[in-house]
Amino acid sequence: MSEPLECADVPTPIGTFRILYRGRTVRVVDLLERGLEQSGVPEGVKVRRPPFPAGSAPRQLSEYFRGKRTTFELEPQTPGGSAFDAAVWAELCRVPAGETVTYGELARRAGHPGSARAVGGAMHRNPIPIIIPCHRVVGETGSLTGFGLGLWRKRWLLDREGAWPLRSKTPEGPRDPAQRTLDGRSPRGPRAR
Repeated sequence: MSEPLECADVPTPIGTFRILYRGRTVRVVDLLERGLEQSGVPEGVKVRRPPFPAGSAPRQLSEYFRGKRTTFELEPQTPGGSAFDAAVWAELCRVPAGETVTYGELARRAGHPGSARAVGGAMHRNPIPIIIPCHRVVGETGSLTGFGLGLWRKRWLLDREGAWPLRSKTPEGPRDPAQRTLDGRSPRGPRAR
């Protein structure tokens, strides 16, 4: 007998996320916020409430937001994505927490050099944000661009993973002149000590 399709709402510091899953296979992660499109929950889904079982999809998502996990032991299931989307998402899942990749570099890694704009479309169609970490994709100059859940959430996620601030010369770089950046520079001058 196969495991039932389950749904759980996971509260986090950046909003409540609804996760739809079967065992360790995740179908959807939606931010429950007014004005954002959501996927809807199929009839007959078993609703899970905390405490979530160890190793379960909602428990892993909760552990990620509490800083107790940087990787997921889950399988994203993304029905409806194109072959291009699937290639981009698979490559994106290889970018570890604490690192970022540009749209152009992700296109190249996925076997589609020159398709940076199309990668942006794949990020927009990603039904499983956080687990398929589209927040780790940045602009060519290292700037924060295009995140359907809001740029402030993207910044929060990158900061939580240790990948923020990105670079000293970007518009989203640090406002405090004494703050170090990933490239080791202060916004005012050369290498920070």
